[in-house]
Amino acid sequence: MGQTEHTRPATVAAQALGFVDAATGAIVPPVHPSTTYERDADNRLLGGRLYSRADNPSYDQVEAVITALEGGAASAVFASGMGAATAVFLALRPGDHVLVPRVIYWALRGWLFDWAEAWGLRIEEVDMTRPSVVAAAVRPGHTKLIWTETPANPTLAITDIEALAGVARKAGATLAVDSTFATPVHTQPIALGADIVMHSATKYLNGHSDVVAGTLTTRAQDDLWARIKTVRVQGGAVLGPFEAWLLLRGMRTLFARVPAQSRAAQAIAERFAAHPRVAAVLYPGLPGFDGHAVAARQMKGGFGGMMSLRVKGGSQGALAAMGRLRVWKRATSLGGVESLVEHRASVEGPQSTTPPDLLRMSVGLEDPADLIADIEAALG
Repeated sequence: MGQTEHTRPATVAAQALGFVDAATGAIVPPVHPSTTYERDADNRLLGGRLYSRADNPSYDQVEAVITALEGGAASAVFASGMGAATAVFLALRPGDHVLVPRVIYWALRGWLFDWAEAWGLRIEEVDMTRPSVVAAAVRPGHTKLIWTETPANPTLAITDIEALAGVARKAGATLAVDSTFATPVHTQPIALGADIVMHSATKYLNGHSDVVAGTLTTRAQDDLWARIKTVRVQGGAVLGPFEAWLLLRGMRTLFARVPAQSRAAQAIAERFAAHPRVAAVLYPGLPGFDGHAVAARQMKGGFGGMMSLRVKGGSQGALAAMGRLRVWKRATSLGGVESLVEHRASVEGPQSTTPPDLLRMSVGLEDPADLIADIEAALG
Protein backbone atom coordinates (compact mmCIF):
# COMPACT_ATOMS: atom_id res chain seq x y z
CA MET A 1 0.00 0.00 0.00
CA GLY A 2 1.40 3.40 -0.93
CA GLN A 3 0.69 7.06 -0.34
CA THR A 4 -1.01 9.33 -2.86
CA GLU A 5 1.07 11.85 -4.75
CA HIS A 6 -0.44 14.64 -2.64
CA THR A 7 0.72 13.24 0.70
CA ARG A 8 2.94 15.68 2.58
CA PRO A 9 6.60 14.79 3.22
CA ALA A 10 6.23 14.34 6.99
CA THR A 11 3.53 11.73 6.38
CA VAL A 12 5.63 10.01 3.70
CA ALA A 13 8.48 9.68 6.19
CA ALA A 14 6.42 8.71 9.24
CA GLN A 15 4.51 5.97 7.42
CA ALA A 16 7.40 4.89 5.16
CA LEU A 17 5.17 5.59 2.14
CA GLY A 18 2.26 3.84 3.84
CA PHE A 19 3.98 0.46 3.99
CA VAL A 20 1.84 -2.52 4.98
CA ASP A 21 3.10 -6.06 4.40
CA ALA A 22 0.62 -7.75 2.10
CA ALA A 23 1.21 -11.20 3.57
CA THR A 24 1.01 -10.39 7.28
CA GLY A 25 -0.43 -6.90 7.67
CA ALA A 26 2.77 -5.77 9.44
CA ILE A 27 3.31 -2.01 9.32
CA VAL A 28 7.10 -2.33 9.74
CA PRO A 29 9.04 -3.78 6.79
CA PRO A 30 10.85 -7.08 7.41
CA VAL A 31 14.61 -7.59 7.26
CA HIS A 32 15.84 -9.86 4.46
CA PRO A 33 19.23 -11.28 5.50
CA SER A 34 19.50 -13.76 2.62
CA THR A 35 22.52 -13.26 0.39
CA THR A 36 21.23 -15.34 -2.51
CA TYR A 37 17.97 -16.27 -4.26
CA GLU A 38 16.66 -19.50 -5.75
CA ARG A 39 15.95 -20.35 -9.39
CA ASP A 40 13.17 -22.62 -10.57
CA ALA A 41 13.61 -25.87 -12.46
CA ASP A 42 13.89 -23.91 -15.71
CA ASN A 43 16.75 -21.79 -14.24
CA ARG A 44 14.62 -18.68 -13.92
CA LEU A 45 14.97 -16.47 -10.86
CA LEU A 46 11.87 -16.86 -8.73
CA GLY A 47 11.77 -13.23 -7.60
CA GLY A 48 13.99 -11.52 -10.13
CA ARG A 49 16.88 -11.17 -7.69
CA LEU A 50 20.23 -12.89 -8.08
CA TYR A 51 22.57 -11.91 -5.23
CA SER A 52 22.45 -9.35 -2.44
CA ARG A 53 25.57 -7.50 -3.52
CA ALA A 54 23.51 -6.38 -6.50
CA ASP A 55 20.26 -5.90 -4.66
CA ASN A 56 18.39 -6.79 -1.48
CA PRO A 57 14.65 -6.48 -0.69
CA SER A 58 15.57 -4.58 2.48
CA TYR A 59 16.66 -1.67 0.26
CA ASP A 60 13.34 -1.28 -1.51
CA GLN A 61 11.35 0.75 0.98
CA VAL A 62 14.16 2.96 2.28
CA GLU A 63 15.16 3.84 -1.29
CA ALA A 64 11.54 4.54 -2.20
CA VAL A 65 11.10 6.86 0.78
CA ILE A 66 14.23 8.93 0.12
CA THR A 67 13.29 9.13 -3.58
CA ALA A 68 9.87 10.51 -2.63
CA LEU A 69 11.30 12.99 -0.13
CA GLU A 70 13.86 14.29 -2.64
CA GLY A 71 11.47 14.31 -5.60
CA GLY A 72 13.83 12.19 -7.68
CA ALA A 73 13.54 9.30 -10.12
CA ALA A 74 15.48 6.68 -8.14
CA SER A 75 17.75 6.25 -5.13
CA ALA A 76 20.50 3.88 -4.04
CA VAL A 77 21.77 3.13 -0.54
CA PHE A 78 25.46 2.58 0.17
CA ALA A 79 27.60 1.24 2.99
CA SER A 80 28.63 4.79 3.99
CA GLY A 81 28.42 8.41 2.97
CA MET A 82 31.91 8.08 1.50
CA GLY A 83 30.77 5.03 -0.44
CA ALA A 84 27.93 7.06 -1.93
CA ALA A 85 30.03 10.13 -2.69
CA THR A 86 32.97 8.28 -4.25
CA ALA A 87 30.60 6.24 -6.45
CA VAL A 88 29.67 9.43 -8.30
CA PHE A 89 33.31 10.24 -9.05
CA LEU A 90 34.15 6.62 -9.92
CA ALA A 91 31.35 6.66 -12.49
CA LEU A 92 33.30 9.31 -14.42
CA ARG A 93 36.17 8.63 -16.82
CA PRO A 94 39.90 9.28 -16.33
CA GLY A 95 40.64 12.71 -17.78
CA ASP A 96 37.26 14.19 -16.85
CA HIS A 97 37.41 17.63 -15.22
CA VAL A 98 35.58 18.05 -11.91
CA LEU A 99 34.88 21.20 -9.90
CA VAL A 100 34.66 20.83 -6.10
CA PRO A 101 34.29 23.38 -3.28
CA ARG A 102 37.19 24.88 -1.36
CA VAL A 103 35.17 24.10 1.77
CA ILE A 104 34.31 20.40 1.60
CA TYR A 105 34.02 17.40 3.89
CA TRP A 106 37.62 16.65 4.86
CA ALA A 107 37.57 12.89 4.24
CA LEU A 108 36.19 13.37 0.73
CA ARG A 109 38.76 16.05 -0.02
CA GLY A 110 41.52 13.67 1.04
CA TRP A 111 40.18 10.91 -1.21
CA LEU A 112 39.85 13.25 -4.18
CA PHE A 113 43.42 14.50 -4.04
CA ASP A 114 45.09 11.35 -2.71
CA TRP A 115 43.31 8.84 -4.92
CA ALA A 116 40.90 10.19 -7.54
CA GLU A 117 43.41 12.64 -8.97
CA ALA A 118 46.07 9.93 -9.25
CA TRP A 119 43.48 7.70 -10.93
CA GLY A 120 43.02 10.33 -13.61
CA LEU A 121 40.30 12.80 -12.67
CA ARG A 122 41.19 16.47 -13.02
CA ILE A 123 40.08 17.96 -9.71
CA GLU A 124 39.84 21.74 -9.31
CA GLU A 125 38.79 23.59 -6.16
CA VAL A 126 36.66 26.71 -6.57
CA ASP A 127 34.64 29.03 -4.38
CA MET A 128 31.17 27.53 -4.80
CA THR A 129 29.55 30.49 -3.06
CA ARG A 130 30.30 32.58 -6.18
CA PRO A 131 28.53 31.17 -9.26
CA SER A 132 30.44 33.50 -11.58
CA VAL A 133 33.71 32.02 -10.35
CA VAL A 134 32.38 28.52 -10.93
CA ALA A 135 31.28 29.45 -14.44
CA ALA A 136 34.72 30.87 -15.20
CA ALA A 137 36.38 27.65 -14.04
CA VAL A 138 34.39 25.44 -16.41
CA ARG A 139 36.45 23.82 -19.16
CA PRO A 140 34.13 23.43 -22.15
CA GLY A 141 33.89 19.82 -23.25
CA HIS A 142 35.91 18.57 -20.28
CA THR A 143 34.01 19.57 -17.14
CA LYS A 144 31.71 16.64 -16.40
CA LEU A 145 30.78 17.17 -12.76
CA ILE A 146 30.21 20.09 -10.41
CA TRP A 147 30.10 18.83 -6.83
CA THR A 148 29.04 21.02 -3.96
CA GLU A 149 27.76 20.77 -0.40
CA THR A 150 25.41 23.21 1.24
CA PRO A 151 25.49 24.15 4.04
CA ALA A 152 29.18 23.24 3.89
CA ASN A 153 31.12 21.33 6.51
CA PRO A 154 32.27 22.90 8.85
CA THR A 155 31.89 26.61 7.97
CA LEU A 156 28.21 26.35 6.95
CA ALA A 157 28.99 28.17 3.69
CA ILE A 158 25.93 28.37 1.44
CA THR A 159 25.83 27.47 -2.24
CA ASP A 160 23.14 28.85 -4.55
CA ILE A 161 21.96 25.53 -6.01
CA GLU A 162 19.72 27.09 -8.65
CA ALA A 163 22.53 29.32 -9.93
CA LEU A 164 24.98 26.41 -10.09
CA ALA A 165 22.39 24.31 -11.88
CA GLY A 166 22.35 26.94 -14.61
CA VAL A 167 26.15 26.82 -14.85
CA ALA A 168 26.09 23.02 -15.04
CA ARG A 169 23.42 22.92 -17.73
CA LYS A 170 25.31 25.39 -19.89
CA ALA A 171 28.48 23.33 -19.51
CA GLY A 172 26.76 20.01 -20.15
CA ALA A 173 27.91 18.88 -16.70
CA THR A 174 26.19 17.07 -13.84
CA LEU A 175 25.47 19.00 -10.65
CA ALA A 176 25.70 16.86 -7.51
CA VAL A 177 24.80 18.27 -4.10
CA ASP A 178 25.82 16.90 -0.72
CA SER A 179 22.71 17.88 1.25
CA THR A 180 23.62 16.09 4.48
CA PHE A 181 23.41 19.22 6.67
CA ALA A 182 20.18 20.49 5.09
CA THR A 183 18.26 17.17 4.90
CA PRO A 184 15.11 16.80 2.79
CA VAL A 185 13.25 18.59 5.58
CA HIS A 186 14.84 21.90 4.62
CA THR A 187 16.05 21.55 1.02
CA GLN A 188 15.18 19.54 -2.08
CA PRO A 189 18.14 20.18 -4.43
CA ILE A 190 16.52 18.39 -7.39
CA ALA A 191 13.65 20.89 -7.35
CA LEU A 192 16.30 23.61 -7.57
CA GLY A 193 17.95 22.03 -10.61
CA ALA A 194 20.48 19.56 -9.18
CA ASP A 195 20.96 16.21 -10.93
CA ILE A 196 22.14 14.09 -7.99
CA VAL A 197 21.62 14.48 -4.23
CA MET A 198 23.93 12.77 -1.76
CA HIS A 199 23.45 12.18 1.97
CA SER A 200 25.72 10.76 4.57
CA ALA A 201 22.75 8.85 5.96
CA THR A 202 24.81 8.11 9.05
CA LYS A 203 23.83 11.60 10.13
CA TYR A 204 20.32 13.09 10.08
CA LEU A 205 18.53 10.49 7.95
CA ASN A 206 19.28 7.79 10.52
CA GLY A 207 19.48 10.26 13.39
CA HIS A 208 20.42 7.87 16.19
CA SER A 209 24.20 7.45 15.86
CA ASP A 210 23.87 3.71 15.30
CA VAL A 211 24.15 3.21 11.53
CA VAL A 212 26.85 4.03 8.95
CA ALA A 213 25.18 4.52 5.56
CA GLY A 214 24.96 6.73 2.50
CA THR A 215 22.37 7.53 -0.15
CA LEU A 216 22.25 8.94 -3.66
CA THR A 217 19.11 10.17 -5.42
CA THR A 218 19.02 10.97 -9.13
CA ARG A 219 16.88 13.28 -11.21
CA ALA A 220 16.91 10.83 -14.12
CA GLN A 221 17.83 7.19 -14.59
CA ASP A 222 20.39 8.03 -17.26
CA ASP A 223 23.74 6.57 -18.32
CA LEU A 224 25.57 8.16 -15.40
CA TRP A 225 23.10 6.64 -12.94
CA ALA A 226 23.56 3.24 -14.55
CA ARG A 227 27.34 3.56 -14.09
CA ILE A 228 26.86 4.62 -10.45
CA LYS A 229 24.75 1.52 -9.82
CA THR A 230 27.43 -0.58 -11.51
CA VAL A 231 30.08 0.96 -9.25
CA ARG A 232 28.01 -0.06 -6.23
CA VAL A 233 27.69 -3.65 -7.45
CA GLN A 234 31.26 -4.10 -8.62
CA GLY A 235 32.91 -2.09 -5.85
CA GLY A 236 30.83 -3.78 -3.19
CA ALA A 237 29.93 -0.65 -1.16
CA VAL A 238 26.58 -2.20 -0.27
CA LEU A 239 24.55 -1.63 2.86
CA GLY A 240 23.72 -4.56 5.12
CA PRO A 241 20.03 -5.51 5.33
CA PHE A 242 19.76 -4.78 9.06
CA GLU A 243 21.47 -1.41 8.57
CA ALA A 244 18.95 -0.62 5.82
CA TRP A 245 16.14 -1.51 8.25
CA LEU A 246 17.64 0.74 10.94
CA LEU A 247 18.03 3.57 8.43
CA LEU A 248 14.37 3.37 7.48
CA ARG A 249 13.40 3.27 11.15
CA GLY A 250 15.38 6.47 11.72
CA MET A 251 13.90 8.21 8.68
CA ARG A 252 10.40 7.73 10.06
CA THR A 253 11.12 10.34 12.76
CA LEU A 254 13.04 12.72 10.45
CA PHE A 255 10.34 15.40 10.40
CA ALA A 256 9.98 15.28 14.17
CA ARG A 257 13.71 15.49 14.89
CA VAL A 258 15.13 17.97 12.39
CA PRO A 259 12.71 20.90 12.91
CA ALA A 260 13.28 20.68 16.68
CA GLN A 261 17.05 20.61 16.18
CA SER A 262 16.83 23.57 13.82
CA ARG A 263 14.81 25.63 16.28
CA ALA A 264 17.31 24.88 19.04
CA ALA A 265 20.27 25.75 16.79
CA GLN A 266 18.66 29.05 15.87
CA ALA A 267 18.16 29.90 19.55
CA ILE A 268 21.74 28.98 20.42
CA ALA A 269 23.17 30.92 17.49
CA GLU A 270 21.20 34.02 18.43
CA ARG A 271 22.22 33.71 22.08
CA PHE A 272 25.96 33.66 21.36
CA ALA A 273 26.15 35.93 18.30
CA ALA A 274 27.31 38.84 20.46
CA HIS A 275 29.02 36.92 23.28
CA PRO A 276 32.30 38.58 24.33
CA ARG A 277 34.20 35.27 24.21
CA VAL A 278 32.93 34.34 20.75
CA ALA A 279 34.63 35.74 17.63
CA ALA A 280 31.86 34.55 15.29
CA VAL A 281 28.84 32.29 15.13
CA LEU A 282 28.58 30.49 11.80
CA TYR A 283 24.92 29.71 11.22
CA PRO A 284 22.82 30.39 8.08
CA GLY A 285 19.84 31.48 10.16
CA LEU A 286 21.58 34.63 11.38
CA PRO A 287 20.76 37.67 9.21
CA GLY A 288 24.39 38.81 9.33
CA PHE A 289 25.74 35.48 8.08
CA ASP A 290 27.25 35.60 4.60
CA GLY A 291 24.88 33.50 2.53
CA HIS A 292 21.83 34.06 4.72
CA ALA A 293 19.77 35.48 1.86
CA VAL A 294 20.47 32.46 -0.37
CA ALA A 295 19.79 30.06 2.50
CA ALA A 296 16.50 31.79 3.27
CA ARG A 297 15.48 31.33 -0.35
CA GLN A 298 16.36 27.65 -0.75
CA MET A 299 15.93 26.26 2.78
CA LYS A 300 12.37 25.72 3.99
CA GLY A 301 11.20 25.87 7.59
CA GLY A 302 14.57 26.41 9.21
CA PHE A 303 18.31 26.41 8.71
CA GLY A 304 19.36 23.06 10.14
CA GLY A 305 20.83 21.76 13.35
CA MET A 306 24.50 22.39 12.52
CA MET A 307 26.47 25.45 13.60
CA SER A 308 30.04 26.42 14.39
CA LEU A 309 31.46 28.73 17.04
CA ARG A 310 34.76 30.53 16.55
CA VAL A 311 36.08 31.04 20.06
CA LYS A 312 38.39 33.90 20.95
CA GLY A 313 41.86 32.78 21.92
CA GLY A 314 42.61 30.64 18.88
CA SER A 315 43.05 26.89 19.09
CA GLN A 316 43.93 27.05 22.79
CA GLY A 317 40.78 29.00 23.63
CA ALA A 318 38.55 26.70 21.59
CA LEU A 319 40.02 23.51 23.06
CA ALA A 320 39.79 24.88 26.60
CA ALA A 321 36.14 25.81 26.16
CA MET A 322 35.34 22.43 24.62
CA GLY A 323 37.02 20.68 27.53
CA ARG A 324 34.72 22.43 30.00
CA LEU A 325 31.49 21.30 28.32
CA ARG A 326 29.44 18.81 30.33
CA VAL A 327 26.18 18.33 28.39
CA TRP A 328 27.63 18.43 24.88
CA LYS A 329 29.50 15.24 23.98
CA ARG A 330 33.02 15.60 22.56
CA ALA A 331 32.73 13.20 19.62
CA THR A 332 32.98 12.95 15.85
CA SER A 333 29.89 12.85 13.63
CA LEU A 334 26.62 14.75 13.73
CA GLY A 335 22.88 14.57 13.26
CA GLY A 336 22.02 12.35 16.22
CA VAL A 337 19.64 13.00 19.09
CA GLU A 338 22.57 13.87 21.37
CA SER A 339 24.46 17.16 20.94
CA LEU A 340 28.04 16.73 19.75
CA VAL A 341 30.99 19.12 19.59
CA GLU A 342 34.26 18.70 17.75
CA HIS A 343 37.45 20.69 17.20
CA ARG A 344 37.73 19.94 13.51
CA ALA A 345 41.25 21.30 13.00
CA SER A 346 42.59 18.77 15.51
CA VAL A 347 40.70 15.90 13.93
CA GLU A 348 41.74 16.83 10.40
CA GLY A 349 45.41 17.16 11.27
CA PRO A 350 48.28 19.38 10.08
CA GLN A 351 46.89 19.83 6.55
CA SER A 352 43.53 21.11 7.81
CA THR A 353 42.14 24.30 6.32
CA THR A 354 39.58 24.66 9.13
CA PRO A 355 40.18 27.71 11.36
CA PRO A 356 41.90 26.56 14.57
CA ASP A 357 39.44 28.51 16.73
CA LEU A 358 36.40 26.70 15.28
CA LEU A 359 34.18 24.29 17.20
CA ARG A 360 31.67 22.41 15.05
CA MET A 361 28.44 21.77 16.95
CA SER A 362 25.65 19.34 16.13
CA VAL A 363 22.53 20.33 18.08
CA GLY A 364 20.56 17.37 19.42
CA LEU A 365 17.20 17.00 21.12
CA GLU A 366 18.12 18.02 24.64
CA ASP A 367 16.40 21.00 26.25
CA PRO A 368 17.93 24.05 24.52
CA ALA A 369 18.21 25.84 27.87
CA ASP A 370 20.57 23.11 29.10
CA LEU A 371 22.69 23.36 25.95
CA ILE A 372 22.90 27.14 26.24
CA ALA A 373 23.79 27.02 29.92
CA ASP A 374 26.51 24.47 29.22
CA ILE A 375 28.11 26.70 26.58
CA GLU A 376 27.89 29.77 28.81
CA ALA A 377 29.66 27.94 31.62
CA ALA A 378 32.31 26.61 29.24
CA LEU A 379 33.05 30.04 27.77
CA GLY A 380 33.37 31.54 31.26
